[in-house]
Amino acid sequence: MSHTVTELWRHTIKAHGREALEQVTLIAGHAMPGDRLWAVAHDASDADGSEWARCRNFTRAAGAPQLMAISSLYNTQTGEVTLSHPAAGQITFLPDGNAAGFLEWVRPLMPEGRAMPARVVRAAAQAMTDTPYPSVTLANLASHRAVEAAIGTPLSRHRWRSNVWFDLDDAWTEEDWIDREVQIGTAVFAVRERMERCMATTANPETGERDAETLKTLNDRFGHQHFSVGAEVIRPGQIRLNDTVKVL
Repeated sequence: MSHTVTELWRHTIKAHGREALEQVTLIAGHAMPGDRLWAVAHDASDADGSEWARCRNFTRAAGAPQLMAISSLYNTQTGEVTLSHPAAGQITFLPDGNAAGFLEWVRPLMPEGRAMPARVVRAAAQAMTDTPYPSVTLANLASHRAVEAAIGTPLSRHRWRSNVWFDLDDAWTEEDWIDREVQIGTAVFAVRERMERCMATTANPETGERDAETLKTLNDRFGHQHFSVGAEVIRPGQIRLNDTVKVL
């Protein structure tokens, strides 16, 4: 297998949908274009988007697994986002406009006893990634296959909500990239850290139901709770499907 890009994904509203891309143009010091531009603050949060905020300020699939079954489409020309869910149906709205319809649409997907979605906030300072820096998550298909084999059943790659996918043949090789630079397409990344995973990964992205012990498997079989690595763009460039991945 060649070490090339197999998939590109963005998640325009944090924890609310995924969208496949064929190419992206990356800017140094920024997250994946169109990724985590908005987040949904719950009624116990005072986050307003003016600065980066921790995940606990937002509704997310770790506590609301049905959110994992949302797919999305971001119209960069109009600013509209279209979300689709197998039970909730489809909605198109302007996150920067009147989000009341979206909040009504998404509330039935929240479990009882959870803080309810209250407002959509735009990430004014930087993308609302899981890290306090604008990270792009890089994921290895070989590591995904290793988790599938350990669990004993096929798993959707969408559980990991990563941005750039490739196949390194050997599982966990990407973890050797920490503190190194990697070129993908014409963009260069500084790989910063292993990404620790949460309960969101236990939910099936097709149904929104928890059906796999991903965290237990990672801990018991591999001795850690990581999947994918967080990287920062240090040289701008373009990435397309089938572009080469190489360590510098």
